[in-house]
Amino acid sequence: MAADLEERIRELAKAELHQHVDGSIPAEVTWELMRHYRLNPVDTLDEMRRRLELQEGEEGTLLAYLDKMHYPLWITQFYENISQVTEAIVDAAAAAGVTTLELRYSPIIHTFAGLTPRQSIRAVLSGMNHASKRHRMRLGLIVIAMRQHGPHIAKILARQALAEAQHLHARTGVVGFDIAGPERGNPPRLFKSTYDIARLGHLGLTAHAGEDAEADYVWEAIDTLGATRIGHGCSAAGDPELIRRMARDKIVVECCLSSNEHTGAVKRGTRHPIHRFLEAGVPVALCCDNTTVSRTDQQRESVKAALEIGADAVEEIHRRAQSYAFIKPESALNETESDL
Repeated sequence: MAADLEERIRELAKAELHQHVDGSIPAEVTWELMRHYRLNPVDTLDEMRRRLELQEGEEGTLLAYLDKMHYPLWITQFYENISQVTEAIVDAAAAAGVTTLELRYSPIIHTFAGLTPRQSIRAVLSGMNHASKRHRMRLGLIVIAMRQHGPHIAKILARQALAEAQHLHARTGVVGFDIAGPERGNPPRLFKSTYDIARLGHLGLTAHAGEDAEADYVWEAIDTLGATRIGHGCSAAGDPELIRRMARDKIVVECCLSSNEHTGAVKRGTRHPIHRFLEAGVPVALCCDNTTVSRTDQQRESVKAALEIGADAVEEIHRRAQSYAFIKPESALNETESDL
């Protein structure tokens, strides 16, 4: 029975709408690059894995989870390295049956060695474009502003993201904008002007909210920022009025089952909020968040979900999620060409 479920899910065309670059670099790739530059802090790949993947006993807080992304930053400060690790991430997603992939990435934390924010963005897009030659996938990039860096840096990143917007180019580009990082004390409303810039530039709007803060942050992300998708959104499940609002306006929740358990957003063994969202008619997407940190991929996440909500429901979620993507089939350049 389990084998039949695995195979059924394996044949499914999957949509991945919430996956971070930093936490999804295959451990082997980080290890090889570290060894190449003689930066490896340990002597074996197994030891390195323990530093990149969340271990038993380390679960339960968002900060402990985020700390696992410390080491990859040692090697993702250089254009070619960023491009290389991105290719590896896309390859791994394709192997897990993903046909629509939106990666998300914070450019500013990859500029410590001298790259500009725009070069940092272009490095990821370079890797995505190279990988697209090998896979039949819809690809797009969501640029993240980290909350702890403040609204002014966020506005700079929104403008840099617009310069690489997919709808302005005939190649893979930026399709959306996001805020992430420590939620508490950094409410979404502080980033309103940033989201105004992104909206005017026709980028899709999503926001990490309700993962490590109350439902008020989800309300703000929707009402103040205009987000049409919410990353995690776990606390929203406890607010009946918010649930009704999200169902009415078709606000998509990017659900990350394994990650939510690892960060403590959902206590292991309890019912995941995805059940409440589905019961109330709130659209959802099944997402990995960080494949390396959480030791998962879209195949594993989909099987995990199928064991809870059934394979039919998982198939329907992925089918609908294809349309929730910010990726558009045409670019402004291609539209112009067709009009000539």
